[in-house]
Amino acid sequence: MGTRQDRYVHGMRVVHDGPREAPPLVLVHGSGAAGSSWGPVVPALAGRHHVIRIDLPGHGQSPPARSYDVPGQAARLAAALDELGVRAVTAVGHSSGGYVATALAERRPDLVGSLALISSGPSPDALLAQPLFLRTLLEPPLGPLLWRVRSDTVLRRGVTSVCHRPVDVPDELVADVRGIGYRTFRTVLCQNGAYIAERSLPARLTALDVPLLVVFGAADPRWDPASAHHYATVPNARIEQLPGVGHFPMLEAPEATGELLLHFAATGH
Repeated sequence: MGTRQDRYVHGMRVVHDGPREAPPLVLVHGSGAAGSSWGPVVPALAGRHHVIRIDLPGHGQSPPARSYDVPGQAARLAAALDELGVRAVTAVGHSSGGYVATALAERRPDLVGSLALISSGPSPDALLAQPLFLRTLLEPPLGPLLWRVRSDTVLRRGVTSVCHRPVDVPDELVADVRGIGYRTFRTVLCQNGAYIAERSLPARLTALDVPLLVVFGAADPRWDPASAHHYATVPNARIEQLPGVGHFPMLEAPEATGELLLHFAATGH
């Protein structure tokens, strides 16, 4: 197995795990997170794949960008993958990372062999009333104050507020989340909303000829779990719901999530 390697490519932190000659699996985190959010599933995936984790601009250890629109982030991701020399990747996006992965497939179909979306809301009308702590963290006057404090307790609570099961938030993720700015997070959320408001994810994916896996926690407090079935209109889509799991399947059910991703990467369904 290849050793872990950290590097910067086109202004984004990239972490490699697993054999470099193995089929590439690209993991894209969601808003307010980082590549380290995938930590619990990486060991299982890296046994069979060259796992590539990206810290999107303004997240984790990647510096801020001038713009956070989804197509622009996908363009930067494409440039990074070009420099890494990988093709036909299995692109896996968590939450809004699924929007960046979808936009990557839209812009550069040569780079994406298959897509897996985890907890990616299909359209704005699927968004639920958000958990109280998350709303407090996002809205003034308390949001900016809590964001400036950035204690471990606040940061861990921000992650666990959208989980259904008790989770042990990785220390590396807590450290990476600390670097995200309040304005950056709010701007990213706005741009994500604009992307799916312009055209829903199922509509975008229907226009793409790419195998698709959709994974939802059946107890997701951010997106209506029933909205996972909106993806049934997409050809070649496989939909899986994980009972008793919230918005972070890779933290709440890493073994089940890893098994789904391994099977999908190997078979395309």
